[in-house]
Amino acid sequence: MRRLMLLRHAKTETDAPSGRDRDRRLADRGQRDAAEMGDWIATHRPAPDAVLVSHAVRARQTWDIAWQAMKDRVAAPEVEILPELYGADPAQILETVRTATVAANPKHLLLVGHNPGMHEAALMLMGSGDPAASKALAHNLPTAGLAILEFDVKDWGDVAYRHGKLVLFVSPKLLRLR
Repeated sequence: MRRLMLLRHAKTETDAPSGRDRDRRLADRGQRDAAEMGDWIATHRPAPDAVLVSHAVRARQTWDIAWQAMKDRVAAPEVEILPELYGADPAQILETVRTATVAANPKHLLLVGHNPGMHEAALMLMGSGDPAASKALAHNLPTAGLAILEFDVKDWGDVAYRHGKLVLFVSPKLLRLR
């Protein structure tokens, strides 16, 4: 069994001082949301064994803040910054999942990336799962939103579209509604 966690970066500033999209940083709300999601991950195990993060500033900040919120409660995962996750479409995300994790071979993998690719990948990977979570995820993968899918496979190379079971979909907004 393999568990894939897809986390969209948290809320960002509108523009970066450099003018480059990849340099946009987290807004105050994004920083709070990233910490909240890190806390949630730490208290809803299993935590990730490996983390793949887009090289964009907002994705790296999301992971760094989430990690600060969870580091005293979970084992440190292997972390890799991957430029190919910036602007990745579902096919690129699937290929990253299948190939970038071979060396570590984690059971629980977290990706931190961007929409629309992360949302589309979550929808394409999902074959079954919680109906309420599926309905909520179908609408949107909001900033700091987390989709957790499980695959009944032995290796990440066997992960395929429509074979994942959506275990949970959570976001800071949904957590505040509970």
